[in-house]
Amino acid sequence: MNMTRKTFTTGMAALATAAIGGGVRRAAAEDAGDPTTPLAAGQETVFFKNSAMEFSFLTGLGNVYYQGNNLGKFLHIAKTVKDGDAAAAFAAFRDAGDEAAGIAAASMAKGHKVSARQAWLWAQSYYATATDFADAAGGTEAFLPTWEKLDAAWNNAVAVFDRPAELVDIPYEGTTLRGYYFRAPGATGRRPLLIMNNGSDGPLIGMWSLGGSGALARGYDMLTFDGPGQGYALWKQHLYFRPDWEKVITPVVDFALTLDTVDPGRIALMGISQGGYWVPRAVAFEHRIKAAVADPGVVDVSTSWTQHMPRELLDLVAAGEKDAFNAAMDEGMTPEMKAGLAFRMRPYGLDTVYDVIRAVQTYNLTDVAGQITCPMLITDPENESFWPGQSQQLYDLLKAPKTLVPFTVEEGADLHCEPKALGLRELRIFDWLDETLA
Repeated sequence: MNMTRKTFTTGMAALATAAIGGGVRRAAAEDAGDPTTPLAAGQETVFFKNSAMEFSFLTGLGNVYYQGNNLGKFLHIAKTVKDGDAAAAFAAFRDAGDEAAGIAAASMAKGHKVSARQAWLWAQSYYATATDFADAAGGTEAFLPTWEKLDAAWNNAVAVFDRPAELVDIPYEGTTLRGYYFRAPGATGRRPLLIMNNGSDGPLIGMWSLGGSGALARGYDMLTFDGPGQGYALWKQHLYFRPDWEKVITPVVDFALTLDTVDPGRIALMGISQGGYWVPRAVAFEHRIKAAVADPGVVDVSTSWTQHMPRELLDLVAAGEKDAFNAAMDEGMTPEMKAGLAFRMRPYGLDTVYDVIRAVQTYNLTDVAGQITCPMLITDPENESFWPGQSQQLYDLLKAPKTLVPFTVEEGADLHCEPKALGLRELRIFDWLDETLA
């Protein structure tokens, strides 16, 4: 295969920085101007010219709406970290997490539960942002200990909520999936249930800020879990992504229906980021779900890996030239690119980019979206960079009742999963859910 070095290198940078996505969070991009980073080409930034770092900061700032961040601390870090310096960002947010965890422990020791909960949520969010930059700062050796601190902060926080979350084990193919069941304050008897389905790399606090808090405020109970390839299931159980996500959601629904607090006629499912594929895939087969939300809609997961790859590399994949493709990849990547790709491949349980690309090509809703029968809401944010145009594509494929909700630049609600406008996002999604489940 004849390939110029310039074409190849450009393609590798695109693939390694952003065409390997699927979650709310991203590692920092090597090229601040790369149009495949999480902001649209030429889009103005607030904190950093490096658009992947900018997106990570905006995502963290969104958690302020739910007391998931100390705004002043976040802004201080933004002011002191050098643009594009992933290692410095990792250290700053890791240290901020350690500081917040210390504050939480001190408050808890004196019986100040509300203060402890607040500081543990800060810590969880700081650690989560640190993981965005961990691969550039040391790979798994940096990521895993930080994830473990993140996980501990989350567990400490939800244990001192006004109504503590219940840690649950959801039976799944000979093992269990770790989940959290939250009851609405003051709720008695059977309540509507929102099941929150994470993306490829979102932290658990994302399930709180992207739906859980809004659900409890409106009288819903909420159940979230780490599915194969996510969080605890990945790092502690070594379970990996699968395209047939109904095999995950059906056991979750089975479990939910064992709870005498759940109204079986009012179960909703919301998917975040790559969950915008998993949720419609699941409800195409699991018809006990009465309403579903995809934020955003994803029809073909593989395009986030392939849309900016050079034609020559795609031809190698199509021809089944695994060795040639992997050799070309290995030759053209820097150590930073290799670290980033290793992290993105890890949830798939596969060893090479070729294998992952062939696998994700099966993550496609084209032939099954017509089987969905429950009403669906699909968000459609401007400047969606990972799956642009696919919210409309999913909407067009659906035969069931459907709603497409735009989020615009003018509203401050653009970008993947609307990180700057979580309040507006919550309002629109839950108004729809209230009306749909009524």
